[in-house]
Amino acid sequence: MANLLADSLSPYLRQHAGNPVDWHEWGEAALAEARERDVPILLSIGYAACHWCHVMAHESFEDEATAAVMNEHFVCVKVDREERPDLDAIYMNATVATTGQGGWPMTCFLTPDGAPFYCGTYYPSTPRGGMPSFQQLLHAITDTWHQRRDDVGKAAAAIVGELQRSSGGLPPGAGRVDAALLDAAVSAVARDEDREHGGFGGAPKFPPSNLLEGLLRGYERTRRTDTLDLVSRTAEAMARGGIYDQLGGGFARYSVDAGWVVPHFEKMLYDNALLLRFYAHLARVTGAVLFRRVAEETATFLLRDLLTAEGGFASALDADTDGIEGLTYAWAPAQLAEVLGPDDGAWAAHVFSVTREGTFEAGTSVLQLRDDPDDAERFARVRERLLLSRQTRPQPARDDKVVTVWNGFAVTALAEAGVAFGVTEWIEAAATCARTLLDRHLVDGRLRRASLGGVVGEPAGVLEDYGAFVTALVALHQATGDASWLAPARGLADTALAAFADQEKPGSWFDTAHDATTLVARPRDPMDGATPAGASLIAEALLLLSALEDGDGRYATAAHASLAAASILLERAPRSAGHWLTVAEAAVRGPLQIAVAGGGDLLRAARHAAPGGAIVVGGDPGSSPLLVDRPLVDGVPTAYVCRGFVCDRPVTSVPDLLDVLAAS
Repeated sequence: MANLLADSLSPYLRQHAGNPVDWHEWGEAALAEARERDVPILLSIGYAACHWCHVMAHESFEDEATAAVMNEHFVCVKVDREERPDLDAIYMNATVATTGQGGWPMTCFLTPDGAPFYCGTYYPSTPRGGMPSFQQLLHAITDTWHQRRDDVGKAAAAIVGELQRSSGGLPPGAGRVDAALLDAAVSAVARDEDREHGGFGGAPKFPPSNLLEGLLRGYERTRRTDTLDLVSRTAEAMARGGIYDQLGGGFARYSVDAGWVVPHFEKMLYDNALLLRFYAHLARVTGAVLFRRVAEETATFLLRDLLTAEGGFASALDADTDGIEGLTYAWAPAQLAEVLGPDDGAWAAHVFSVTREGTFEAGTSVLQLRDDPDDAERFARVRERLLLSRQTRPQPARDDKVVTVWNGFAVTALAEAGVAFGVTEWIEAAATCARTLLDRHLVDGRLRRASLGGVVGEPAGVLEDYGAFVTALVALHQATGDASWLAPARGLADTALAAFADQEKPGSWFDTAHDATTLVARPRDPMDGATPAGASLIAEALLLLSALEDGDGRYATAAHASLAAASILLERAPRSAGHWLTVAEAAVRGPLQIAVAGGGDLLRAARHAAPGGAIVVGGDPGSSPLLVDRPLVDGVPTAYVCRGFVCDRPVTSVPDLLDVLAAS
């Protein structure tokens, strides 16, 4: 049978179109049916690459008996968290508030007006580990709904009240964002480092991409080698572990262990775009071959495996292949020998830490690279043969949904990495992606969240979409010198200021627009997680625009107010403020503006030596805002370096430019 998900633009929802469950998409029709039938809403939220979402689907949603209970007693609604981050945020907050933890799949029971009264995550098909079976839970919820409706109302009112209180914004902090605050934040983060394995905390361990970029910018400001050492230790541990695809490039979403050995195999666009930006920056700062190789291979992964026919980037590769996690990626020693022969197979097993016992399941191992082999040519040959062989295996499914914010990350990363390494193909791919978003996702002046196959969906863009895309357009302006990217960047920034800013609390932002569909609470989460918060992304975008052109100062005012409002996060929870740290480091330095009239070697030197967050623009005099009234000096290319409202003398030689930047 097919339910109401068959025509959805979400690949995740389409995965459930053949379920015997009478699924609905979120909307007024589903709420109205729940009111008419006087039944609760069963809300299930997940995403296409989620392993445990697949497990629950196979165990329960594909089961005729379970589906019959769901259909009889509930209006069942399926939501793609990547398409509707507003719904995901609200009901995840409810889940965490009531259970102390969250995750996907998320399972919430709501009143017909959308108020949650019972929340959880994965439920097994049979009782397990103290958890009830899913059917037991369904019957208990049904009984409570009919027999104890007052209890349902009280629970819903209490949860909604907590959601509304938590969406009130951050408490006031010191309000100052200066070098002392940033130094204290870096020191606090350093105390939490896992010195044995790299990274922070224990298992499961996620790549701290936002935090690493902020720490790296902190090193560029202070030149403290202990900060760079911390960053490099984590970067190397991830690059050598199983979380990194040692054959095809790109990172998995997280490691299930503390040592980065065994990944949760889904590969997300957002992780890889953010990590590409960081590794390219780190390679530029350190010159390390490993970091440059990881950046190059991650860019190759994006262009080879995630690029869509329309020029955007797909959201993810699945954690499972044919229902088996890691099937595509894990190896046994005998499999290496079968592909490579006994000698190269044994050598590869040693190089990639593939053991008879295995590091994963059923005697297989996830490839690691704990040391660089002495024979580089042999290593390259072996990797190529293994990758070709792996491509003949069954492959994980791809979520082809093009999400605005994550594509913004990809545009920024490819543009910055392309400039750093001189790879025009990456810059061109970034420009193509940005044009795709402008052509398809910008509808009547407002961003939409996602598209599939070139067809844009109805869900509206949220704050993070605007922030990431404005930064991406500014990155393209810097990479190409083309001033035409700035007009749409300004237009989107103006829309964000009008639609998402909290007019009663300067510097505070809502994640949904003022005219978005009313939910039980208007979501607002300023803390950075696996991806930056919408508020920190828009702060970065406004700061960058303010350094390029800001006639009335409103971009700068809004950016600095946002940083001041978030100062309490840098004071008290810096590990949850990685992107805020990234933006704050740029703000404390000015941000630095480098305009090179004429380009050439001087522009290349500026791009290589400029700290993260600096604005670097080159081209003919007058060709972009920073080059207005900045001529060539004595007919040769000239660099103008400014910090805030203070500028150094123009310089015309690379050594002089490097001296000025070193003192900035």
